[in-house]
Amino acid sequence: MEIFEAIRRDHEKQRLLMKILVETSGDTESRRDFYAELKQALIDHAIAEERYFYSPLMKSDQTIEQSRHAIAEHHEIDELLEKLDETEMTSPAWLATMKKLKHLVEHHLAEEEQEFFQQAGKVLSASQKDNLADKYQGEMEKAH
Repeated sequence: MEIFEAIRRDHEKQRLLMKILVETSGDTESRRDFYAELKQALIDHAIAEERYFYSPLMKSDQTIEQSRHAIAEHHEIDELLEKLDETEMTSPAWLATMKKLKHLVEHHLAEEEQEFFQQAGKVLSASQKDNLADKYQGEMEKAH
């Protein structure tokens, strides 16, 4: 498996959890559970992705700017997660912030999958793609 496939698999899980969450309301057990799962998935993914995808790509002139941009978006995602943590789930502001998070994450995932993966594919060798996928998946398994 290549790094792109490993990352894309996690992206699908994130999309599904966000889709479910924006359809929830109130302070329910299911909303709390789905949010906790999404938050952990986003945090674990960002750590593994920065370590085993962006870090090696920071070494190339072709991909350094996009790597920095993606890492900056990870920080924006973290800020929205903090805002969600600080907002009562019963408040309309919680759902509004969740929708902002969904929009930002979907933008980030689309940018990665449709633009950045192609660039990274030109920079990384076949063995690097496989090796990084193994390390990325190992990090994700360790997180659970």
